[in-house]
Amino acid sequence: MRKRGFQAPGMSAPGTAEGVGKLVMKGRGANSNRASRYLPTHSEAASDGWDAPGEEDAAAPDVATELYPDATRRLITRNQSPDVPFDRSINPYKGCEHGCIYCFARPTHAYLDLSPGIDFETRIFYKTGVREALVEELSRKGYECRPIAMGTNTDPYQPAERARRITRTILEVLLEHDHPVSIVTKGLLILRDLDLLGELARRGLASVAVSLTTLDNGLKARLEPRAAGPAARLRMIRELSAAGVPTGVMLAPVIPFLNDHEIEDLVAAAADAGARRGNYILLRLPLEVAGLFEDWLAVHYPLRAERVMNAIRASRGGKAYDAAWGRRMRGEGPFAELIARRFAAAAKKHGLDREERGQGELRTDLFRPPGQRQISLF
Repeated sequence: MRKRGFQAPGMSAPGTAEGVGKLVMKGRGANSNRASRYLPTHSEAASDGWDAPGEEDAAAPDVATELYPDATRRLITRNQSPDVPFDRSINPYKGCEHGCIYCFARPTHAYLDLSPGIDFETRIFYKTGVREALVEELSRKGYECRPIAMGTNTDPYQPAERARRITRTILEVLLEHDHPVSIVTKGLLILRDLDLLGELARRGLASVAVSLTTLDNGLKARLEPRAAGPAARLRMIRELSAAGVPTGVMLAPVIPFLNDHEIEDLVAAAADAGARRGNYILLRLPLEVAGLFEDWLAVHYPLRAERVMNAIRASRGGKAYDAAWGRRMRGEGPFAELIARRFAAAAKKHGLDREERGQGELRTDLFRPPGQRQISLF
């Protein structure tokens, strides 16, 4: 399954946001496919000068998405991070076809000897045997029921889920055993599972946060090329809320001088659609994501690239990224503090600060381990 030295075809030169005709790949977020940092040798495409005039800009076929089975050893992943509100999660997929250029999960593809660039968007691995694996893990002696988070790394409702139905299978198992679950997604496909989520929510066992990045369709198309558009995400909030599923909004990421001016409008639109709580994350650029994002800026927003990166570094202790707990989500410094104040004011104005007042807790007392027989009281 290792695709060493893979080079991305499909490069063309359409107009960009600021009128610069550099090479971009249609429908993909990354503009390159730099090799895994763990490989001893790297290769890059380069012109040898023998191209016919204009040939280097000719459109080539897009890179097709390929799916690979990922044999599951342990489905539930544990963490002890003090700045996240969960200690366990399930990620049905490795890689994500949504192609969000800012995705902090991109570097994980390097562990597969694949690129965090185009490979991350086109080489998707899906978990296998999920029902059996989840039942076995929930059955283990001493298992303590706490909410399982989904969508913490890659999106559980990316395009592959339509056919694979892995996320739906997990929800079915959790419903069968009254186990709580929380989901973060930008995938419209979540509405397919309203029957399961609605029943889980009726029992106090489910909550959803819809990731909302921009209301600008043009920015969305460049930033998150294969994810649902802004109107579709507001529809997700509206229909989930109407089905009784506690639904919030996640403004992620907030990017200086690209979408930070939309904070108030995003909060207002989410609240109008029925969101009950809200949160935000300042742009994170770990490892290879920093280079990929800077390349993306150079292609789509060259006139703002330096200003954007200067603001990011000013919020990250002079670096592109600071991974310290407590700072990695929000940053520090004047710009980060301004973002925090603006979001807090907007959330309070529109009633999306309720999570801070202790609302939205999921129940754990209903959990029934697999194989447990109901004891009759009569």
